[in-house]
Amino acid sequence: MAIPSDLSAGYRQFRAIRFAEEAGRYRSLSGGQQPTTMIIGCADSRVDPATIFSAGPGELFVVRNVAALVPPCEDGGGYHGTSAALEFAVEGLKVSNIVVMGHGLCGGVAASLTAASGDAVGRFIGPWVGLLQKVRDDMLGADAHLSGDARQRALEHLAVKQSLQNLRGFPFVQREEKRGALRLHGAWFSIAEGQLEWLDEATGEFAPVRD
Repeated sequence: MAIPSDLSAGYRQFRAIRFAEEAGRYRSLSGGQQPTTMIIGCADSRVDPATIFSAGPGELFVVRNVAALVPPCEDGGGYHGTSAALEFAVEGLKVSNIVVMGHGLCGGVAASLTAASGDAVGRFIGPWVGLLQKVRDDMLGADAHLSGDARQRALEHLAVKQSLQNLRGFPFVQREEKRGALRLHGAWFSIAEGQLEWLDEATGEFAPVRD
C-alpha cells in the first residue's frame, strides 16, 4: 500500500529543507540522545510540544496520551506505556525537567465530564479518563455554579495538578526531585490564542508566560 499523499509530500519537504539544513545534527544524534526535558502532553494533533517550544531534533523527550495524564505508580495490571517512558526519561536519560502540559478544548477532559453524567465515552477512553474521577467529582461538588467552558478549563487545570501528584508517587521521581536533580512543572496551552500558562505550585495558579 502506498504512503498517503500528504505524508509523502511532507516527507519530501522534510528531506529538502529541514534535513538538508540539519544533517549534521541528525548524524550526531545517531550516536544517542541527551534531552534535558521530558514533556508529558496530550495526543491532540493541535498541541505539538516541539512546535510550541520551537524545539529541534533531540531536544525534547515527549510522551503523549489522551489528556496528558500520568497514572499512579502501579506494578500490576496491564501495560504501562506512560510509566515506562517516565522511567526511561528519569533513570536512563537523566532529564532534569518534566513538564505536564494540558491544553484548552481537551477531548479527554470533555470525555471525563461526559462520563460524570453516566454516558459511555469509549471502551478504552472511559477507564483512562477515570483517572480524573475524584478531582472531577470534587470540582463538580464544590463548583456547581461553573458554566460549561469554565468547568472544562477548571478540570483541565486540575488534571495537570493530579498528574504532578501522581508523578511524585514514583520512587525514582521522588528520589531525583528530593536531591535537586529533577524539577516538575505544570503547564496549560490555549489553542485559539497560542498562549502558554505555567503553574505556580506555591499558589496553585496558572499564569501566562510572557512573549
